[in-house]
Amino acid sequence: MTRKKHIDGTSEPTEDPREVAPAAKGNEKAWQAALRPTTFDDYIGQRELIDNLKISVCAAKQNGWPLDHFLFAGPPGLGKTTLAHVIANELGVNLHVSSGPAIDHKGMLASLLTSLGEGDALFIDEIHRLAPVVEENLYPAMEDFRFDLFIGDGPHAKAVTMQLPRFTLLGATTRMGLLSAPLLDRFGFHWQLRYYELPDMIAIVKRSAALIGITIDKEGAHEIASRARGTPRIANRLLRRVRDFAAVERDGAIDGDIASSSLDRLAVDHAGLDMLDRAYLSVICERFDGGPVGIEAVAASLSEERGTLEEVVEPFLLQVGFIARTPRGRVATAAGYQHMGLVAPPKAPSGGQGGAQGRLF
Repeated sequence: MTRKKHIDGTSEPTEDPREVAPAAKGNEKAWQAALRPTTFDDYIGQRELIDNLKISVCAAKQNGWPLDHFLFAGPPGLGKTTLAHVIANELGVNLHVSSGPAIDHKGMLASLLTSLGEGDALFIDEIHRLAPVVEENLYPAMEDFRFDLFIGDGPHAKAVTMQLPRFTLLGATTRMGLLSAPLLDRFGFHWQLRYYELPDMIAIVKRSAALIGITIDKEGAHEIASRARGTPRIANRLLRRVRDFAAVERDGAIDGDIASSSLDRLAVDHAGLDMLDRAYLSVICERFDGGPVGIEAVAASLSEERGTLEEVVEPFLLQVGFIARTPRGRVATAAGYQHMGLVAPPKAPSGGQGGAQGRLF
């Protein structure tokens, strides 16, 4: 069992899900603790990444050296934070958790680094949001395990170098393009997490259902997994919502029928699109004749922020081939028209071969 340490110095034990019995009804906190894997054997999917991490962790344990600094990148919900917990648990070290926006000045970084023990792991989520002055002070800590601190002001200021224990920095980012080159170069390796394939998503749904004491059949698991955008976090969220319908309207068991009807009522369609996704597609296809159209015009038509559309809506629509980005603006593809039940104009790009799930997986 490892201990998860927070930036304020407090800590809490993390449980091995294999030791957690199905949570009692209504105990959401226990459910959340049970769903997160803590070992490589429990982790489903991302096989190439996991196989490589196993080698690195095994080498570090056998030779007694600290694990190199690793950076995990990818869309939200794919397991970057979970991987940090798994690595710390496999190494048998403490995991200190923080985030880029929380480390807002040099003193906060100094407090965090000096609280580390020998071989501990430090996880910084959304590391691309570190302030420049904080990031620059992180360089010598990562490279030489030292921290330079100035005491006093003016001509009487004194430079003090503090030696730090050898630690492992695990960074996570959803926007790797925003990371500076000097910071990227100090990581031993950059791992790009991909969307999960459908068989892995089905296995994740079945595992989560078993851990939280829900009875689910093959069709029900397939229905939820196929609408979860290849993202475990979304799959677990949809599972809990379908559980609500099954508990109120059925005997609590989830089958294909209750899963399909529940997700339809939640406005999550068979490709995983929600109401905002479909509204975005509808505006481009019907109001702007398929584009090209600028993102500002789409945002104004939907009364949404541009950032919301670029960071939340568009990545998945691009992934499944329903839209395309061109120098002149956004364009709806033939696949996007087909999904909306509309006839695509001859000028529309194809959007790739196969259905939405085929393009995603």
